[in-house]
Amino acid sequence: MRIDILTLFPEMFTPLTESIIGRAEDKGLIEINLINIRDYSEDKHKKCDDAPFGGGAGMLMTAQPIASAIESVDKDHKAHRIYFSPKGRTFTQKIAKEMVSSFQHIVLLCGHYEGIDQRIIELYIDEEISTGDYVLTGGELPAMVFTDCIARLIDGVISNDSLNEESFENGMLEYPQYTRPQEFKGLKVPEVLVSGNHAEVEKWRKEQALKITEEKRPDLLK
Repeated sequence: MRIDILTLFPEMFTPLTESIIGRAEDKGLIEINLINIRDYSEDKHKKCDDAPFGGGAGMLMTAQPIASAIESVDKDHKAHRIYFSPKGRTFTQKIAKEMVSSFQHIVLLCGHYEGIDQRIIELYIDEEISTGDYVLTGGELPAMVFTDCIARLIDGVISNDSLNEESFENGMLEYPQYTRPQEFKGLKVPEVLVSGNHAEVEKWRKEQALKITEEKRPDLLK
């Protein structure tokens, strides 16, 4: 899969070159490209923002640099184009799976300041996505969250066994997990996990997953 990220601040994306995502890139399982919107500004000072018509606080990202940046990576509009916004549908694991199964090329637009000129959304964007009911200084952090979530679902990035056992996969949250030492500050690992009885371990994990989901996210069980 190819993901093109359009941003005014490409230096913020260093975390995507590390750990699991970095190794996936090295293996050619995913291609992540950072595009500096400022490089496409026709303003002699590379300006990419201006005051909004009608007045109001802050500055808006202007249309021309964004449009040119999008066209540079997806001229014929074959990619799925996403703009991160509090107005968008809330991102979930289900949506992440849909993205992986439906698209091979995704373009992510990161807004900043007070947002972007509405005409970019109407002319160039396929959908708006939000990572939650809050407001951030820009779309860079949501773009990293989105890319990380998408990347780990691509075949070969993470083992299927790991994916199948985690939260949201079976409509529930994940069960508790433990490792060595067997006792830590007076707290012991549940006996069933060291019993060697795989059937009982599986039963315990399902019970714990249900219990945790009922306590923390009962909405998932509806």
